[in-house]
Amino acid sequence: MKTTLDIQDALLLRAKRLSKRTGRPLRALVEEGLRQVLSSAEQPARYALPDCSVGEPNEPNPLESLSWQDLREEIYAGR
Repeated sequence: MKTTLDIQDALLLRAKRLSKRTGRPLRALVEEGLRQVLSSAEQPARYALPDCSVGEPNEPNPLESLSWQDLREEIYAGR
């Protein structure tokens, strides 16, 4: 299918240079670019929860021995 695109002059010049350098038609470059954009839009980036762990995994939890009052004091000590 034929269509008309308005492309920024500098971008079109770069695409034409790449087309000439690689021997691929400009149409093929445009199609490849569209495929890449569309495939990345279909696959949203997965969120990775940052690791905010405190202490060593094999060490006992120092907060387990605290009472609720002491634990509350520990939590709100910086406020």
